[in-house]
Amino acid sequence: MKNFTLAALLLWGAVCANAQVSGKVDPMVQKIVSEVSAEKIAGNLKKLEAFGTRGDFSDTTSKDRGIGAARQWIYDEFRSYSPKLEVAFDSYQVKKQGRIWRDVELMNVVAVLPGTTQPEKRIVISGHYDSLNIIRRAGAPAPGGEESAVVGMDNEKSADAIAPGVSDDASGTSAVMELARVMSQYKFEKTIVFVAFAGEEIGLVGASLMAEKAKLEKQQIEAVLNNDIIGNDVGGDGQTANRLVNVYSDDPNDSPSRALARYVKETAERYVPGMKANPIFRADRFGRGGDHTPFAANGFAAVRFTTPVENLGAQHSERDTFDKASPSYTAMVAKVNAAAAASLALAPSAPAVARVSQATATTPARVQPTLARGKTMYDAQLRWTDPKPAADLAGYSIVMRSTTSAFWETEIFVGKVNEYTLPGVNIDTVVLGVKAIDNDGNQSLVAAYVTAPYAVRHIELQGEKK
Repeated sequence: MKNFTLAALLLWGAVCANAQVSGKVDPMVQKIVSEVSAEKIAGNLKKLEAFGTRGDFSDTTSKDRGIGAARQWIYDEFRSYSPKLEVAFDSYQVKKQGRIWRDVELMNVVAVLPGTTQPEKRIVISGHYDSLNIIRRAGAPAPGGEESAVVGMDNEKSADAIAPGVSDDASGTSAVMELARVMSQYKFEKTIVFVAFAGEEIGLVGASLMAEKAKLEKQQIEAVLNNDIIGNDVGGDGQTANRLVNVYSDDPNDSPSRALARYVKETAERYVPGMKANPIFRADRFGRGGDHTPFAANGFAAVRFTTPVENLGAQHSERDTFDKASPSYTAMVAKVNAAAAASLALAPSAPAVARVSQATATTPARVQPTLARGKTMYDAQLRWTDPKPAADLAGYSIVMRSTTSAFWETEIFVGKVNEYTLPGVNIDTVVLGVKAIDNDGNQSLVAAYVTAPYAVRHIELQGEKK
C-alpha cells in the first residue's frame, strides 16, 4: 500500500483545491428536498389503508375498496400534480402460474416527467401498491420462514381479506407519490419515471414485466430507486431507528447497483444530513427480494430502501396499520430519494471507461477497460470517453480506493480532459473510477475500471470426439 498512500498524499492538494466543484450543493436540489411533506405522506398512507385491501386478486369494480379503486386513485393523484406528468396504466394480462393462482390483469401505475436535454436517460423511483394478508388453510403447517409463508395459504380467502399494508408497501407508494408531486414542479435534464408497481406480493410480477420490457426496448435506465417497507421506525421487537435507512445493492463490488448505492450515501450526506443512508452490500434482506431485483437482474442499476427495524409480525396481516407507521420517517427516506434522483437527473452522463473489441468468427467481442500502466509500466494511466459532453460540464473527477475498502477514499478533479496519469499508482492494488461533474456540482455515477470475469473455455485433447 506504499504507492497508494504516497499517491493519496500527492493528490490531496488537488482534492482540496477542487472541493468547491465536487462537493458543491445545488440550491435546486436543496429546495426539492425541503419541500417533501410528512403531512402529505400521512394523508396518502391513510387513503391507501382505507381501501381495505389492495390485494392483486381483490375487487376491481368497486369505487372505494380493492385494488381497482386504489390504482384509479393513484392514477388520478398523479394527474392532479402537474400537466407535465404523462400518466398511464402499464397493463398486463397474466396467466395462472406459480403463486398467480388464477388469470389476472395487473396494472402498474406510471407517471413520466420528460427530461429536457437528455430525455433518453431515465431515473425510476418506485414502490408497490398491492398488499397481502396471508390467511392459512385449516390444518396447514406453520410457516418456517419468509418464502414458506405462502405455502398453505388459502388463496380465495386471502384475496378478499383485510390487508391494509401500510408499511408494506403503502409507505413506498406514498413516498413515490409525494416525490412526483414535488419534482413535477421542476425541469430536469433526464426523464424521471414514478412507478407504483402491482404484483409484488405474488412474485415481483409487475416489476419483472416492466424490467423485461425495458431491456427489450433498450431503455437507458440509469437508476432504479425502489422503496419497500419504509413506513415504520419501531420494529416488532421494540427497537427504534428513525434516522437510518438501509440501502441494498447487488454484487459484485463495482456493479452498477453498488455504484448507485454509494451515490445515494453521498447525496444523503450532502442534502439530508439528519438522515443516514446505510449501504448494505447484499442484493436484499437475507433470502428475500423486491421490485428492484428484476431490474438489477436485467443489467440496470437498482437499489432498495428499507427500514432497519421491520415489524415482521405485522407484515402480510391485518395488523399492518397506520397506527404503527411514522410518516415523518417515511418523509426522511423520501428526502434521501429526492436528493439522489434530482442530483442524478440534473447531472451529466457517466463517462465510458471501456472499449468493446470487434467480434470475429472465432473470438467473441470483449469488454476491455481503458486503464494501463503508462510508459513507465508503474503508473496508472486512465482514459475515458464522453460521446456527448454536457453543455454545463465542469470536468471529470478520478476516484480511488483500496480493493478492500467499501467506499472511495481519494478524489482528484482533473478538469475537461479524457486522459490522466497517476504516477506511482499500482493498478493491481487499487480500484479506480471516473465521474462527470457539472457547474452546479451535480455528479454522474462513478464508472469504475473493472475487468471482465474469466471466461471458461474447453481445451480440446488429441483424439477427443466433438
